[in-house]
Amino acid sequence: MNQQSKVAVIGAGVMGEGLISALISSGVNPELITISEKRADRSAELTAKYSIKQAPLVANVAAADALLLVVKPQDMASVLEEIKVSSALGTGNPVVRVMPNTPTLVGAGMAAASVGPGVTAEQKQFVLGFLAATGKVIEVSEDLQDAVTATSGSGPAYFFAFVEAMVAGAKELGLSDEDATTLTIQTIVGAAKLLDESGKSATTLRENVTSPNGTTAAALASFGSSDLNSMVAKAMKAARDRSQELA
Repeated sequence: MNQQSKVAVIGAGVMGEGLISALISSGVNPELITISEKRADRSAELTAKYSIKQAPLVANVAAADALLLVVKPQDMASVLEEIKVSSALGTGNPVVRVMPNTPTLVGAGMAAASVGPGVTAEQKQFVLGFLAATGKVIEVSEDLQDAVTATSGSGPAYFFAFVEAMVAGAKELGLSDEDATTLTIQTIVGAAKLLDESGKSATTLRENVTSPNGTTAAALASFGSSDLNSMVAKAMKAARDRSQELA
């Protein structure tokens, strides 16, 4: 496979769009990308937005050099049966399992790939290359994909939930909705940028902003009394366990 390969994208939800964006950013010609999506309005939206094509599922798969299955785990079996490759996956066909996440849409994605038997070096590079075009990508063993799902796959939602909680807390302290939102979002974005660019660990940065017996220390002590670490670990385990159930 290369940047001139015909790519079929099956499923055009948020993650499907993220992978379309990644393919185009990596240099794949949009005319070589064809989606199959049950929702006609969504299909029309993406073909217009990215100048890609659309086709019925079976015809799309038959014409493709590479197939991206971007459907929910519980829908995978029925899709595979419809395109008549269910018995071949994991045996005759080279398969790369990938867990991307939604920040791929803004060039800040995090993906983890597991390379199956039979995947050539060229095929592997094609997959890792287009994923890296819109963020970062790592390679993990197949048995760690559920842990990846609980960390980076579902992780953006944990972050959004925390932002919602901070905004609500700021409003309870008397700030307007607009000011609470602006203060929270820019604080979070700035902190993430500092973490990404400073080269320092989260632990070091937390310690740098925490004066003994100060305001930050008071807030962190409250987190500690609520056992934040255990709460987060429990939530991530729940996500991991559900991922295993859906596999």
